[in-house]
Amino acid sequence: MKMLAFAVDKEEIPIFEKYHDQYDIELTMTEEKPGFDNMYLAKGMDCINVLSDTVLTPELWNQYYANGVRIAVTRTIGMEHMNVPYAKKLGIAVSNISYSPASVADYAIMMMLMLLRHVKPMLLRYAGQDYTMPGLRGRELPNMTVGILGAGRIGITTAQHLAGFGCKVLYWNRHEKPEMELFAEYCPLEELLQKSDILSLHLASNEETYHFMNRERLQAMKEGAVLINTARGPLVDSEALIEALESGHLAGAGLDVFDGDRSIYYRDHKNQMVNHHEMAILNAMPNVLMLPHAAYFTDQAMEDMVRNSLIAAQRLYRIL
Repeated sequence: MKMLAFAVDKEEIPIFEKYHDQYDIELTMTEEKPGFDNMYLAKGMDCINVLSDTVLTPELWNQYYANGVRIAVTRTIGMEHMNVPYAKKLGIAVSNISYSPASVADYAIMMMLMLLRHVKPMLLRYAGQDYTMPGLRGRELPNMTVGILGAGRIGITTAQHLAGFGCKVLYWNRHEKPEMELFAEYCPLEELLQKSDILSLHLASNEETYHFMNRERLQAMKEGAVLINTARGPLVDSEALIEALESGHLAGAGLDVFDGDRSIYYRDHKNQMVNHHEMAILNAMPNVLMLPHAAYFTDQAMEDMVRNSLIAAQRLYRIL
């Protein structure tokens, strides 16, 4: 099978090189993202391998199909960028992958701890050689009730790891998960919002979950609660979040992602204007921690992403 891997980071190259022969894949790698200007690279390829920072439009799919592509894998869990129904309509098989859930779970807990202990303003104060304590008194995680929205592999792992801190863990999912029973208590959504001191989002991004945390649900959260989003930006209405933070209803937010980040993150914008009004407001808030969609970025997760994308492609190739 011939595969073209897009957006390959220099740290991914040795992993691709380590595994592609094992799965009988003739591999071409490029650091470029999918686009019409490099369409020639896909000519004669059986498979393309992509990341989530480029949306594959019907026009791109048409060209890939014309070039012979019949398989597409994304080195991500989320598939909202893949336009799966259109690809399948053309006859292109599409797959996502899984990777170490601990990468995102531990990162979400890190953000919780950083917000509870006011690490962002503390670091800024320290950089200015202000070593005073007023305004920095924190809260302890064992005293918190943490709500988990979404009980996939990452949500389950987050609950499991939180259990070790001694805090109470609640969860909501469209269906109850027996795997969660040891670590968390199932709770109706409205009740979970009202009881949680910290709310951590682990939902998939799709039409049903777009702005899942809207104005109504943000206002239904417990007074003084903290919101954590390490999943996908479109889950949260940024304008409504700003309102909830400015009014003091929410005490803070940890955002590894935000609505509209797809065209901003994983790119170098220094000495340039980043034209995103809500991002600018949120980033200026001392009680908001914004990080560049890096929760997945560990050695284990990266190895999983690359290797599992090759396994998924080979599996589809055998079926076809």
